[in-house]
Amino acid sequence: MALVDLIIPKMGESVTEATIQEWLKEVGDRIEMDEDVVATATDKVEATVPSHVEGVLHEILVPAGETVPVGTVVARIATGGEEESTTHNESIEDAEVEKSEPATEIVDAVKTAEAPLTPVEIVNDYTSASRFYSPLVKSIAKKEGVALSELENLQGSGANGRVTKKDILAYLATRKEQGAVAQPVFVTPVSEPVATKTSIAKETPKKTALQTTSQPAKEYVAGAQEEIIEMDRVRKLIAKHMVHSKQTAPHVTSYVEADVTNLFNWRNRIKGEFQKRYNEKITFTPIFIEAVAKALRDFPMVNVSVLGDDKILVKKYINIGMAAAMPNGNLIVPVVKNADQLNLAGLAKSVNDLANRARKNQLKPDEISGGTFTLTNVGTFGNLSGTPIINQPQVAIMSTGVIKKKPAVLETEHGDVIAVRQMMMMSLSYDHRVVDGFLGGSFLRRVADYLEQFDPNRDF
Repeated sequence: MALVDLIIPKMGESVTEATIQEWLKEVGDRIEMDEDVVATATDKVEATVPSHVEGVLHEILVPAGETVPVGTVVARIATGGEEESTTHNESIEDAEVEKSEPATEIVDAVKTAEAPLTPVEIVNDYTSASRFYSPLVKSIAKKEGVALSELENLQGSGANGRVTKKDILAYLATRKEQGAVAQPVFVTPVSEPVATKTSIAKETPKKTALQTTSQPAKEYVAGAQEEIIEMDRVRKLIAKHMVHSKQTAPHVTSYVEADVTNLFNWRNRIKGEFQKRYNEKITFTPIFIEAVAKALRDFPMVNVSVLGDDKILVKKYINIGMAAAMPNGNLIVPVVKNADQLNLAGLAKSVNDLANRARKNQLKPDEISGGTFTLTNVGTFGNLSGTPIINQPQVAIMSTGVIKKKPAVLETEHGDVIAVRQMMMMSLSYDHRVVDGFLGGSFLRRVADYLEQFDPNRDF
């Protein structure tokens, strides 16, 4: 037989890892071509991974609950023919590797008064581990300076007590709060080899001036009229993404007020005929996206990303994300690709389709990735305006508020008059590393100009 690797596919431009939610097949089950084998979840979308061959599920390499990098081999499928592995991925290790005796040897009961204790840093050496750790867990531990002794004492929540990404990150958060530092391991040097061998010492070394004692974090106890609930997976990822954006980009927000009376009246007048002609509802969102796409062509330096510390990636394509709320209260941002190349009917069709499938959690990974600019319509909730957080790696996000009747001063050939107009607040949050006040303010004003100058007699 031949063994074919099932890997986690690329699920979008910024998606680097996925969590195994559930195995839809068990070892020994028959699998058909394109049949779903495993359900996964990323910080953007939930998706299933199908098999591209027919065969039998031979081996599951990553249990449910584990988070692995994109491209990781998670299972092997047996097909007919000579046994061989069709792909190779060094980022995954077999959880059933044979445990060998620890390679590290600790000298037992040797104390030499004249020999000083020499600190030997071994935080990056996990070869002598007494249990299996995934490459992702070891990578995180190595980066954060977690000693093997610390890792060995962690309680794992994965299958068979394995330490998961969640476990190591929770430990690091606790250690950071307590101000703990990685401890060097002290070994007494000896001049002659000693025959007595023991396993890795479990005793805690004596405290030195540099060492601190870690205490368990105190757990908050809810009062009689309080309740503690766990964030769901998506909310945790959103929180992480928002904190990352605020820490990465210095946010600045500009505001304008736009008179959108012409487009407001036009939309109310033609919405019935529009739906008859295209079988699509016309909302304000595609009209806003049309104006944003025009302004991005006028100001291409808003349609960029920051690379490293001193480089700017200018994007020649315009993909506009539209923030959408899901029934569970979480947020998702489907992307209208090449928005500047679509007419208003095409934009309406794309917006309606993406919004409908977002509510049903049916979006594909490619439909929520690749955005170059994001629009969020807080007016949907009756809000006047907002200060949205930039959707990394973009450098700007625009918010549109509720459209309200207000008295406004109009200039006419007979002088100024006060009239009731449909007014809307707009805001733009932008990354001050690459978008300064002049560029950000000019771009926002241009979007408002396009909306204010909307032709009330235009065809659709």
